[in-house]
Amino acid sequence: QVQLVESGGGLVQPGGSLTLSCAASGSILSSALMAWYRQAPGKEREWVTSITPNGGTAYADSVKGRFTISRDNAKNTVYLRMNSMKIEDTAVYYCYLARSGMTYWGKGTLVTVSS
Repeated sequence: QVQLVESGGGLVQPGGSLTLSCAASGSILSSALMAWYRQAPGKEREWVTSITPNGGTAYADSVKGRFTISRDNAKNTVYLRMNSMKIEDTAVYYCYLARSGMTYWGKGTLVTVSS
């Protein structure tokens, strides 16, 4: 059973930066598709960004140019660097892993953007 643990959430001011981490149990990260999703209060969960096993990335239009996803396979960790943050980035951020037809979710970490 794969476990994903997110960390790094918290309170940040508009225009500020924050980095989230997602640590995966076991050594499967290198062959997995990894992604971040988020769910704002009262809204559906939405895809934010993803990274393929060979490092290819994709971003939602709402975060393109501001967020960066990266992975460290040796540490079994995926990161989400968030810059120029906006109030509308406030949400619970979830880590997602897909490999060999199986999918896994973390429990989420809360990010609040507020002055």
